Amino acid sequence: MQSPSASRGIKKELSRRRLIDFTTYTFPTYKVDPFHRFVAHHLDKVVRGETDKLMIFASPQSGKSELVSVRFPAFWLAQRSQEPIIITSYGSNLAQSKSRHSRAIVESSEFAELFPDIKTNPESRAVDLWELARPARSQVRAAGVGAGLTGHPAALGIIDDPVESWAVAQSERQRDVAWEWYQGTFRTRVWENGAIVIIMTRWHPDDLAGKLLQEQGDEWTILRLPALAEEQDERDFINKSQGLPTGQPDPLGRKPGEPLTPSRFSREALLKIKKDVGSMVWAAEYQGAPVLAEGNLFKRDWFYIVERVPEDIKRRARYWDFASLRDGKSKTSGVLLSIDRQGIIYIEDVAVGGWTPNERNNVIRLKAAQDHERYGNYGRMWFEQEPGSAGKEVAESMVRLLEGYSVRPDRPTGEKDVRLEPFRAQAEGGNIRLLRGAWNEEYINELCAVPNGMFRDQADATAGAYNRLAGRHITVATFADKGAKVSTSVF
Repeated sequence: MQSPSASRGIKKELSRRRLIDFTTYTFPTYKVDPFHRFVAHHLDKVVRGETDKLMIFASPQSGKSELVSVRFPAFWLAQRSQEPIIITSYGSNLAQSKSRHSRAIVESSEFAELFPDIKTNPESRAVDLWELARPARSQVRAAGVGAGLTGHPAALGIIDDPVESWAVAQSERQRDVAWEWYQGTFRTRVWENGAIVIIMTRWHPDDLAGKLLQEQGDEWTILRLPALAEEQDERDFINKSQGLPTGQPDPLGRKPGEPLTPSRFSREALLKIKKDVGSMVWAAEYQGAPVLAEGNLFKRDWFYIVERVPEDIKRRARYWDFASLRDGKSKTSGVLLSIDRQGIIYIEDVAVGGWTPNERNNVIRLKAAQDHERYGNYGRMWFEQEPGSAGKEVAESMVRLLEGYSVRPDRPTGEKDVRLEPFRAQAEGGNIRLLRGAWNEEYINELCAVPNGMFRDQADATAGAYNRLAGRHITVATFADKGAKVSTSVF
């Protein structure tokens, strides 16, 4: 059994060699999860010169800034005391705050125990520029994005969030400012064999990280660490959209839905945050998967939210688009749509989820009962029938499940975007209203992402409902004792 002094000696030796141990030695109450060990391991590779360009995308309050922008500079100075650092952020105050905390670490008693020969120069301690005492030659320069860095070269350049907020990131001009500053100022100050570390919130696909990935993605090591681990198909879809490699599992080996830093935020807490911030902010800030606010088929300002639906509704129908039997990647979606006598279209309710067949059937039956109680004999329910015998079996079981209600299967033909076009034209013409509900934002986000989004089940259910109610010719499958027969009819 090791004595306390021997154990402390081992801990001190590890703290001199590894960032995560250095962090817990100088900050004993720092909460360490596998995420922090993983990031620290990659930062150790930066110190050793094995990685020269590293980007980290992780959720807020995960401890990444403390690790990357505060502890890491101090650790770098201890290992490479002749090589200067630049710390930058969207504002000079934030960059200087990181610099101040890093300087305090170097001046702490814990640091002195590990590296007694490394000290700050008492005559150069400004938070925007401080130096180590000779014979060391390192200095730390802290500045905001847009500031000049002439005369301050660096072996290590750190960018900690170059953009302040969602609103700023949506400005093309502001994104260009950050990019031009990176190219013309920041990048030119990093030594030939120097290293760059970027940690940032991915607010926009065309932000600084997006531009770098597009132009030189193969030069960078990318750590995209979502707040909640994704299913593999979702991870592959997002990575592909961001220009990242596909086929790679979660870097931490998490199962889908597991949190990134459980010592800080549980899964339940993160799901509450997701509900509060909305799907678009959640995707960008917490999952590292920014999406455009508008797609190329639908615009956000085409959708008007209303508090109630008028009395003069001409027709109503709910259309169900089932999760695909073939790819297993889609969700089931049921859209309740109505048209009034002036031709205005109302989306009254949307139910969507990645349910099991039993869960799906329970939801569909419940919605049928709720719709009937609310509207009486308001119109038909429709559902899309996939081709083949499996689709036929599902359709037959659905008709039996909804016995007592007016329900029909539908076998639409043609490309999905073509089937969606009539509804898209109505949206562009200002004829769509959404009844206010918790589903509004997710619904708008999905339609605005068509055709490049991962999911389009709500869009397909909407197209089906609108085309049925608008009186368009459709193919309907009906069932007899000896099998299915196909007829053409108009709703």
